[in-house]
Amino acid sequence: MKQGIKTIQNLYEELERQREVRQDLIADTRSLNVSSTNGVSMLTVATDNDVLSYSIGDVAHRQLADRLNIPYKYYERMRLEYPHLLDQNINGWLMKNPEKRMLRTLDGKLRAFLSDRYRRLDNLELVDHVLPVLAQMKGCEIASCDITETHLYIKVINKTMKTEIVPGDVVQAGFVISNSEIGLGALKVEPLIYRLVCKNGMISKDLAHKKYHTGRQVEDTDNAYELYSDATLAADDKAYFMKVQDIVSASVDEAKFMLTVDKMRTAMDIKTCDNPVQTVEMLGDRYVLNKLERASVLRHFIMGNDFSHYGLVNAVTRSSQDIPDYNRATELERLGGTLLDEGVEAVKKRNIILLPKAA
Repeated sequence: MKQGIKTIQNLYEELERQREVRQDLIADTRSLNVSSTNGVSMLTVATDNDVLSYSIGDVAHRQLADRLNIPYKYYERMRLEYPHLLDQNINGWLMKNPEKRMLRTLDGKLRAFLSDRYRRLDNLELVDHVLPVLAQMKGCEIASCDITETHLYIKVINKTMKTEIVPGDVVQAGFVISNSEIGLGALKVEPLIYRLVCKNGMISKDLAHKKYHTGRQVEDTDNAYELYSDATLAADDKAYFMKVQDIVSASVDEAKFMLTVDKMRTAMDIKTCDNPVQTVEMLGDRYVLNKLERASVLRHFIMGNDFSHYGLVNAVTRSSQDIPDYNRATELERLGGTLLDEGVEAVKKRNIILLPKAA
């Protein structure tokens, strides 16, 4: 399992720091202006009392392009080769089609350009509600956690719920809590299988609980203003996070755990292609793995000396530990779960599986 911030204390300190310096605004797009120089785009926001300025982050650039219906490939070309034209495009469309947008900023950077109906389910509140529950769950411990530019992750294992796939191959139940404050995914609680022999984590995303960040529209106003949680929203948040507490409390489910264990045992009898290199190339083409990811999967596939579907799943999840980016590492842990589910389901339906035996 990929390791991020070393301790939950480190994570919490960073969340508290972010709370102090972040700023959220609701702005009429006619109060916004973008100016780009030397590869850096700055957004100015005219409020009733001031003019605020923020550098635009990569995620916000992509969200701007998407909202203004500017093809991102062309957007990036203007950004790199003709920034003045990019500014004209952005400012022109912001003015021509006015609307209210939520601006989420942190450390002087625009990190998200979102709908004014975006529901803020923030990381610090989430952690505040989750940690007391985890402390009361017997045998549970946080195996890994991190806060990236886009997501929060807390990965938990339960040492009391475990079994063997085969003698000596022990797995434990667990779950992953994840959230994005900037519109890149729902708040999720997903089952996790932790394999002790190689410290792999595999996420079963199809069994996840999700909460999307959609709320009520904000009141109409001119220009821009800073957004605070009002009493109604705070009450709604409290009610929702209490539901999250219930979900977390019930997240280590023995029935779901054994269902996944049964799939892993079934996968041991599913053959892949005779050629490991061809197997990994087919996998990489289908799931869009880059060259370094393919090389890592292939290395662990061969070193594991298990060329069954189960061996391939383990090679994918083991390779996640080699990935520098925590977000991408977590995606490979989810890919392991997807690969397991699809392979077993295909065999049940007697379809051609992902990686058929070569003729």
